[in-house]
Amino acid sequence: MPVLPSWLTEPLWDQFSALLPQRPPYHPHHPLRCHRPRISDRIVFDKLLQLPRFGCPYEAIADTTCSASTIRSRRDEWIRLGIFSQLKRIALDSYDRIVGLMLDQIAIDDSLTKAPGGEVAGRSPVDRRKQGLKRSGMTDGYGIPLGRVLAGANCHDSPLPAPTLDRLAELGPPPDEITVHLDAGYDSNKTRALLDERGLHGRIAHKGEKAPIQASRRWHVERTHAWQNAFHRLSRCYERRAVVIDAFFDLAHTIITVRRLIRRSWTTHRWDNRPRRCP
Repeated sequence: MPVLPSWLTEPLWDQFSALLPQRPPYHPHHPLRCHRPRISDRIVFDKLLQLPRFGCPYEAIADTTCSASTIRSRRDEWIRLGIFSQLKRIALDSYDRIVGLMLDQIAIDDSLTKAPGGEVAGRSPVDRRKQGLKRSGMTDGYGIPLGRVLAGANCHDSPLPAPTLDRLAELGPPPDEITVHLDAGYDSNKTRALLDERGLHGRIAHKGEKAPIQASRRWHVERTHAWQNAFHRLSRCYERRAVVIDAFFDLAHTIITVRRLIRRSWTTHRWDNRPRRCP
């Protein structure tokens, strides 16, 4: 069974391959020009889709078609070229053009996951001080991931909304009025001052009140965190370098965005390779 259905992997690969530089199958400067050909980018791309979904080591998915060292080297090459961040940006632009991002209603929330070590890991105060990773995620009013900020699990929530809101500048001109939905963990004068300084309206849950009484649109970001945790490499991160973690988050955000784009446009649009039934 494939890690993702074909109606999702094929659009991803079509756009991903368009961002890759053209390379000959054999290295042109090899003295004999008869060494083994370069492993196909499609094979490595499929392996990189399996990694975040299954959360397994590189050696576990390596086989006769592609080695673990090839997966790592090709991954680092694509990170240097900025392929993953470009892919995420194109997916967001496509969703905004076809469906439309709900940027007048955004939600921000944190999520703690396990991370045995690495550049952005810290001692978790809720997991017996084991190493963990905190991500501050931002979504639109429907739950499409717009950006995130990574920090150690021991980092307090209060410094994270500012750099998270900075991700809005990457999306172009914002709407005139934006409402930010936050949970009770952000119920402080510091957060309100930050929102007022940026001209944003805040809808913050109050401490000591039950959640159903003050329910708002922040459940969308909580659902998006659950979507991200379905990628087991993100729910328990073994990567050491921050750039690699960011690359896997960009890939996961792209998959989530394209999946929602296809499902929401299935009843309103027609295209040549449209699935016969709603995915």
